[in-house]
Amino acid sequence: MTDVWAPVGAREVRVGLIGLGSMGRNHQRVLGSLSGVRLVAVADPDVSALAAATSGSRAQPFGEPMSMLSEADLDAVVIASPTTSHLPLTLAAVERGIAVLVEKPLAATPAEADLIEAAASTPGAPPIQVGHVERFNPAVIELGRLLETGWLSRVIALTSQRLGPSPDRIRDIGVTADLATHDVDILCAITGERPARVSAETASRLHSAHEDVLLGLMSFPSGIVASLVVDWLSPAARRRLTVLGEEGMFELDYVTQRLTFARSGTAGHRGPIGRDGQTVEGDLIELPVPTGEPLAAELASFVRVVRDGSQPLVDVTDGRWAVILADALLTAARERRIVDLAPA
Repeated sequence: MTDVWAPVGAREVRVGLIGLGSMGRNHQRVLGSLSGVRLVAVADPDVSALAAATSGSRAQPFGEPMSMLSEADLDAVVIASPTTSHLPLTLAAVERGIAVLVEKPLAATPAEADLIEAAASTPGAPPIQVGHVERFNPAVIELGRLLETGWLSRVIALTSQRLGPSPDRIRDIGVTADLATHDVDILCAITGERPARVSAETASRLHSAHEDVLLGLMSFPSGIVASLVVDWLSPAARRRLTVLGEEGMFELDYVTQRLTFARSGTAGHRGPIGRDGQTVEGDLIELPVPTGEPLAAELASFVRVVRDGSQPLVDVTDGRWAVILADALLTAARERRIVDLAPA
């Protein structure tokens, strides 16, 4: 590594942006609203998109991202380019001592994720944060807080649903790497552990090169089980998570940031589910959630990391495991078997 990274402190943070797809444009919008941050360079091969992004701003345009990393004076870079480009761009930024926020998935394959993790662990390397934006969703944060305070003495099962129309922006990966990486990361964060084994089924209905439907099962060492379904076929977007425990069930909507809790009711003697009486429908509680834009919280968190050198909330290890789990789910579906995973 040619440059040793150091936190920038209180001065202005100079940021570059690679990729002007839908996510990249959102990053540009939010970066422009952050105090003490200046977008100094933008890179994208699309000439018209680049011209629109830099028109009327002080940001320098680059048609080639490697040139931007070499020539622009950057403290940090946001990589929102196609997944297959994440490895070379992230390694180049690390080599130059530039802090990185790389969109999820971290890499196209587990082997590539391993290489990024190795680079991040090099002494003097800059921080790398992975853009699992749902970790910054206010409803997810509140759910995590309530679980930590003991609303459920034991989590039994989780169900995750992420459905919607096919995106025009994705060409290099399937729905598992694009969408399921959100969910496997959240499921690991909620349970506080990595799965011991996974199984899955996939289908390709509209896409010839990649799967557009995934149904997966995950089993955790503690005995918690989780199911997830993701697709690019549903005519309406659905982004939901259910957490079932001894005392009741949380339901979370990622889009509306609505969080509810249904208390477990039993016919006869009150007790744990399935032990002392028949389970019946319990009271439903709407839980207050301070709404906010997850991407703004994510970028603000990244800027704090760049300023003070703290650990990213979602680091390379988290991002690597999301890639490993997506790959394991695809392997399970392709080979029609349960895939056992080595302990973390």
